Amino acid sequence: MEEEEEQKPAMRPCFSSNKRRKSRSGAPSFAPINNLDDGCLMHIFSFLSPIPDRYNTALVCHRWCYLACHPQLWLRVDRSVKDSSEPGVFPNIESAVSAARPGDTILIAAGGSHVASNIQINKPLCLIGGGELPDETMLLCSRGSDSALEFLSTCKLSNLTVKAELGCCLLHRSGRLIIDGCILQCETDPLDYLSCPIVSTATGSKVVSSPIGYHGNGVSVSQTRIEGGAKAVLTSGDLALQRVRVMCARTNLFFWFDVECLS
Repeated sequence: MEEEEEQKPAMRPCFSSNKRRKSRSGAPSFAPINNLDDGCLMHIFSFLSPIPDRYNTALVCHRWCYLACHPQLWLRVDRSVKDSSEPGVFPNIESAVSAARPGDTILIAAGGSHVASNIQINKPLCLIGGGELPDETMLLCSRGSDSALEFLSTCKLSNLTVKAELGCCLLHRSGRLIIDGCILQCETDPLDYLSCPIVSTATGSKVVSSPIGYHGNGVSVSQTRIEGGAKAVLTSGDLALQRVRVMCARTNLFFWFDVECLS
């Protein structure tokens, strides 16, 4: 009996070391969370912020990649996709916005420029760039267009570059527009007085509820680079620029400000 008791501890390190080695090799079956069914896992993933948490879950294993990229959690815009029948994947932003449901998140693939010309968004959505930096995902508004994106509902933009050759990058009509970690670029030439990164025609009287969770008309900008144009924000309603903060980096200026009703 004493010999058996001495042999048992000798076997356990061998077993535990093999288990740890298999876990590090990427086999997900040892994690208790993988005992949950797909519906439960997707529900958990839905509480994660799209970038970077939900995006990073897709790197864990094949199953998590499938669930984290499922159309129920977000839609994707990818110009390189040839199979148009793939659910939740669209060749351009306009078709993704049209197919989206209120509260959906649209992930726009990095690389190259995505054409965005007078795209009207009248439902609560979140648009996110798929690159590590905002300048890796560009929305380009060509001359002859009033704006790249026109907002009539509560929306959020994150990790995107929006460039307008002439006109404005973002036209805010109503709802709450959240701009976080983006780059807004306008023409820098003798015609820059015709350009403006953000134009708001909203008033401060309307209160809006949405799945995104923001209420009331207004614009909130955080950690965003604004380049070119006559001024950062042009308002024609009763909203005004407030709480402006600027951080000077080596080569860029980053802005934080709100556009809200003075009352």
